[in-house]
Amino acid sequence: MQRRLQVGIIGASADRGWARDSHIPAVQKLQGLELRAVASGSQAKSDAAAQAFGARAAYADSGELIHDPGIDIVSICVKVPDHRDLVLSAIKAGKHIYCEWPLGKNLGETEELAAAATAAGLHVAIGLQTRCNPELRQARSLLESGTIGTVLSARVISSTIAFGKTTGAPMAFSEDPANGVTLVTIQGAHTVDAAIAVLGGLDCASALTSTQYPHIEVGDPPTPYQRITPDHILVQAQLKKAGVLAIEVAGGRPADQVPFSFQITGTNGEVELRGGAIRGFQSGTLQLILNGEQQTVDEGELSSMPDIVLNVAGVYAGLRDDINSGTYNIPDFQHAIRLHRLIDDLSLSATGGVRKSANDWPVR
Repeated sequence: MQRRLQVGIIGASADRGWARDSHIPAVQKLQGLELRAVASGSQAKSDAAAQAFGARAAYADSGELIHDPGIDIVSICVKVPDHRDLVLSAIKAGKHIYCEWPLGKNLGETEELAAAATAAGLHVAIGLQTRCNPELRQARSLLESGTIGTVLSARVISSTIAFGKTTGAPMAFSEDPANGVTLVTIQGAHTVDAAIAVLGGLDCASALTSTQYPHIEVGDPPTPYQRITPDHILVQAQLKKAGVLAIEVAGGRPADQVPFSFQITGTNGEVELRGGAIRGFQSGTLQLILNGEQQTVDEGELSSMPDIVLNVAGVYAGLRDDINSGTYNIPDFQHAIRLHRLIDDLSLSATGGVRKSANDWPVR
C-alpha cells in the first residue's frame, strides 16, 4: 500500500479564500493525500488555519513550509505576483507543485518557471481544473467517438461576478494589468482552455475586448478608479479539426446571473455543457446534455465532492496518480506556456484588429 503524499498549502486562511473553499477539502477528502502544513502570512493566521483544518504544522514563513522535509507536494494559492519566487523555491527544494493559474505574471515568467520544473524532473500541475471535470471529459469522449458526427459549430457563454463595478481590497491588485490578473487572463483563459479540452486546438482566432465598467470603486473604503483593463471579451476561432467556435466571456454579472453554456452542434446531434458559479464555471459542477437529455456521468472518487471542490480535487487526484506511477498526464507548466501564449495573442488581436494564426497554442 502506497503511503499518503503529504501536502503543504501556501495561502490557506481559516477566514476566507479559494484555498479554504476548494484546496483544503479536496486534500482532506481524497485518498492517498494528507494535509501536513499550512502557511498564511503570519504565525497567528497560520496557527488558526492549522487548527481549523487539522494540519500538523503551521508556518509564518512560506519558505519554512517549502523546506519541511516531510512535505511531498507544495500547493501555491496566493496572488499571481508572488508565484515566481515560491515556485522557484519549491523546485529548488525538490517538491512537486500544484500552482494556481496563471503560473506567471507574463509569458516570460511562465517560461522561466516551466523550464526550471522540467530541468528538475518534478511533477507539476497548473490550476486549470475544469480539464479534470468528469462531465467535460465525457463530452470530449462523445465527440471523439463520433456520437454527434462532424462538429459544425460551438458556442460558449461564460460569466462571473468578478471584474464588475466594485473590486474589494484583497483583489485591488487585479486592476493593474502588470500583475497578470484580468478578466481575459483569468475567466477568459479558463473558458478558452475548456473549449480546447473538448474540441481540440484552434487554427486561427480573433478577439474583441471592451471595458463595460470603466468607472469603478476599489478597496476599503471604496475609492473611485478608472479601469484600464477589459472586463468583457468576444472570441471567434476556426477549429483545427472541423467547425468554428464563438466565445463570450463577461465579468461583473449579478451573483444569481452567472450562467455557463457550451453548446456543440454536429452533423448528427448536439452536446451541451451547462453550469455557472459566482467565481466562474471553473469553480462549480457541470451538467452534460446529449440531444436534449441530461446524461449520467460516473464521477468516481470525485462523486462525493462539494460543487466548489470537485474540479480542484480532480487536479489533486491526477497529480497524486502521476507521482505514484511516474506518468505525466495532468496539465502542467508546459501547457501553461501554450495557453499563456494563446491568451497573449488574443489580446494582440483585440488591440490590433487582426486575426492571429496558431503559434504553439494548446492542441488539446
